[in-house]
Amino acid sequence: MQSYQEFLDLSVGFPQDGFEIIDDELYFHDLNLMEMIETYGTPLRFTYLPIVSKKIQQAKILFQTAILKHNYRGSYKYCYCTKSSHFKHIVEEALKNDIHLETSSAFDMPMIDSLERQGTVTKDITVICNGFKTYQYKQYIIDMIHDGYKNIIPVLDNKEEFNLYDDEIELDEPCALGIRVASEEQPDSQFYTSRLGIRQEDVVEFYNNKIADNPNFKVKLLHFFINSGISDTPYYWNELEKYVTLYCKFKKVNPDLDTLDIGGGMPFKDSLVHDFDYEYMVNEIVNRIKQICAHHEVMEPDIITEFGKYTVAEASGILYKVLGRKQQNDRERWFMIDGSFITNLPDVWALNQKYILLPINNWDSEYERVNLGGITCDGQDYYNQEAHMNSVFMPKTRKVQYLGFFHTGAYQDVLSGYGGIHHCLLPSPKHVLVRRNRDETFNYEVFGEEQNSKQVMKLLGYQ
Repeated sequence: MQSYQEFLDLSVGFPQDGFEIIDDELYFHDLNLMEMIETYGTPLRFTYLPIVSKKIQQAKILFQTAILKHNYRGSYKYCYCTKSSHFKHIVEEALKNDIHLETSSAFDMPMIDSLERQGTVTKDITVICNGFKTYQYKQYIIDMIHDGYKNIIPVLDNKEEFNLYDDEIELDEPCALGIRVASEEQPDSQFYTSRLGIRQEDVVEFYNNKIADNPNFKVKLLHFFINSGISDTPYYWNELEKYVTLYCKFKKVNPDLDTLDIGGGMPFKDSLVHDFDYEYMVNEIVNRIKQICAHHEVMEPDIITEFGKYTVAEASGILYKVLGRKQQNDRERWFMIDGSFITNLPDVWALNQKYILLPINNWDSEYERVNLGGITCDGQDYYNQEAHMNSVFMPKTRKVQYLGFFHTGAYQDVLSGYGGIHHCLLPSPKHVLVRRNRDETFNYEVFGEEQNSKQVMKLLGYQ
């Protein structure tokens, strides 16, 4: 019978970029994973930071090359989507590459202020402020604009958001604003239109009624996000054409408009058969924007992207030890790991997300079909198929077995609540306990206060 290594090579082609086998053991970008396991134990989450810079540079080169190829007259700006991973070590690595930032919630702003105080960024950094904004988020934006952050751009998610800026922002020069367009959802969605953004048909009218004659503001940016992510599908190209056409219409009544933010959604490698053609897609995006603008006789916009998963996913992995093997019936064999998918890789459970799964050792052994079980008692804590096949295969051996999930660096830490952080850095709410007294009145006790920005910044490594 074939060895596991021979089986994988025949199935998907192996080794692949970033993975190689040396002396029957798996290496990840030259990292000796067995040595890491022997040093630090399992379960073990690791992040190889140079990958973050590598991915950013690849995207910047692709866009710059496409701009030159098509004689595109606008520029390109790479913004990192902070919500994919807010950790200081990630953001600092990303910022080494002359990039900018996109935020989605209130506590992003103290994070940027902390980076400025330590000298990692200057107050000239472009910050695209997205999301439905709480009062605190809007107030942070206003305070930082008044503090000299010249290129903070609040992207209006709804018409009412503008009112607070109009009341409180006072500058010598007009403040730059963006408007987010509410995109149409995919055909199989439960909804027709995104809950985020302003309706397409309302954008120009809203600008004319509220902003056009206001000397304190200029709308410089139009933003949209296509929920399928960047994909070579009729849905994506149709949506792109729709929003670029809206940009052209808007530009004709608002000469200050000069930037198109096409959002995020660049895929990352989540499978050994991932074959996304990045060069083709970037070329096609740049070319189509140019052609649509030419048709409407409008100058091409500067382009901004907000890549998150693409930036950080491929830098990380998580390693496990097989604690035990269980044959539950004639067909189902289980490997029980020393961790949990629900708590460590929540997208596996919540979204049926697949990641690259490989054994760390015993590659010369024969192979067998298995199910992977987490150590919790929850019935959903399992992993039993790969993106490229309907099963999971592992080396068939009685030896100690280690395995790893790779390219797991986006969102998994925040979704699993690492140390007490949460998705988009939303704080833990105040928790009140209610008891009933002997006289039937209620007794209230504050069990926990709402999480504040200092607590969150400390968890992320900024203090």
